[in-house]
Amino acid sequence: MHSLHYDVIIVGCGPTGAMLAAELRLHDVRVLVLEKDTEPASFVRIVGLHIRSLELLAMRGLLDRVLPHGRRRPAGGFFAAIDKPAPEGLDSAHAYLLGIPQPVIVRLLEEHAIALGAEVRHGCAVAGFEQDDDGVTVELADGERLRSRYLVGCDGARSTVRKLLGVGFPGEPSRNETLMGELEVGAPREEVAAKVAKVRETNRTFIFMPFGEEVYRVVVPGAGVSGRAEPPTLEDFKQQLRAIAGTDFGVHSPRWLSRFGDATRLAERYRVGRVLLAGDAAHIHPPIGGQGLNLGVQDAFNLGWKLAARIRGWAPEELLDTYQSERHPVAEEVLDNTRAQAELLSTEPGPQAARRLLTELMDFNEVNRHLIEKITAIGIRYDFGEGPDLLGRRLRDIDLKQGSLYGLMHRGRGLLLDRTERLTVEGWSDRVDYIADSAAALDVPCVLLRPDGHVAWIGDDQQDLDAHLSRWFGKHEN
Repeated sequence: MHSLHYDVIIVGCGPTGAMLAAELRLHDVRVLVLEKDTEPASFVRIVGLHIRSLELLAMRGLLDRVLPHGRRRPAGGFFAAIDKPAPEGLDSAHAYLLGIPQPVIVRLLEEHAIALGAEVRHGCAVAGFEQDDDGVTVELADGERLRSRYLVGCDGARSTVRKLLGVGFPGEPSRNETLMGELEVGAPREEVAAKVAKVRETNRTFIFMPFGEEVYRVVVPGAGVSGRAEPPTLEDFKQQLRAIAGTDFGVHSPRWLSRFGDATRLAERYRVGRVLLAGDAAHIHPPIGGQGLNLGVQDAFNLGWKLAARIRGWAPEELLDTYQSERHPVAEEVLDNTRAQAELLSTEPGPQAARRLLTELMDFNEVNRHLIEKITAIGIRYDFGEGPDLLGRRLRDIDLKQGSLYGLMHRGRGLLLDRTERLTVEGWSDRVDYIADSAAALDVPCVLLRPDGHVAWIGDDQQDLDAHLSRWFGKHEN
């Protein structure tokens, strides 16, 4: 038998894999990340980091590093591209969208993981693995064998790990191809605006919007152009624009071009024994509303501390099972809202009528806010049993005597925020921090936060608190 080289091997160093590696390293877990590509993708796609992802980056001290590389946009108009302003009352210090090139966010997260001590190997493809009671033996394409206690597949929609694991990936296959890119435009802006408005009267899926000075974000159907395996060309875009708008608007100098399908699938299970799935390996859906990358990074944030707790030996028996029981329903919801948005983008009369009705309803701030909270993932509430509405939700960043709440969570530990100043986390202090602040902007006496920022307990009774500390953070140290 091979000795256990690693605690966790992660397959895939995209945003999900890199984030997971960093989260595990906060707890001193020995991590190896295997990435089959030797260098980043050549096309630069702009992705949007939504409110919850920005909060998670702030919670780990990464947001200041990421912000200079992105462009802020208002948190409105995400749902089915229905053009409504950002709703009032979004409960976050980071109520905006950050557009950032995908290779940049991947690089920053990978650098963060490496700085924390993760090992990342590029040009390493996984050919197979076997698990037993003690760990997983991973075989690489070059024949090398590695051993670890756990294996996590963060290797994307065509996940090798998921296929080898034999986990079903039910859903709908891709029916429509779409081209998306950012290009410079030769035609005058007024002329472009008038033409686009005319086309969009009957075709909501056509997007041609300014994105900076001369640059436009362009989304057109991909049917009938070069094969799926190849990245699209400038000529493909020109051809589709002429077919839809009667002109190619003089597009030139593309910043990036890509294509995507509308397959929608969800893995039946997120865990089989010592092998787990996260990110696109676990769920895929069209990029409407820009939720995919965010969903994956949030999977990693949910899983990291739980897997670390298992490896460190203090995890309660069921803790690792809560990864699937919490995140699978969240992905189901995202798949559902993208299905709904896809319908609302259809040019058929029925969906168009539904779209007009929803556009009207979104004039009610509550409706607009509900939909934006759904897409930006700040509306998530995990089921932790009976209790106030805040239980199971994430807590926004608030100012405390010692600094901001998220600023105190960089180490990835639990946190008790105590306004009564008379409770204690004694016996759990190696994994839970204690902050006493009677002036904290909370309308409950005390909250226990998990390392992912979700509220695990609300109250003021020490005995009740101890029971919840045991539930989430294992047995009391003697």
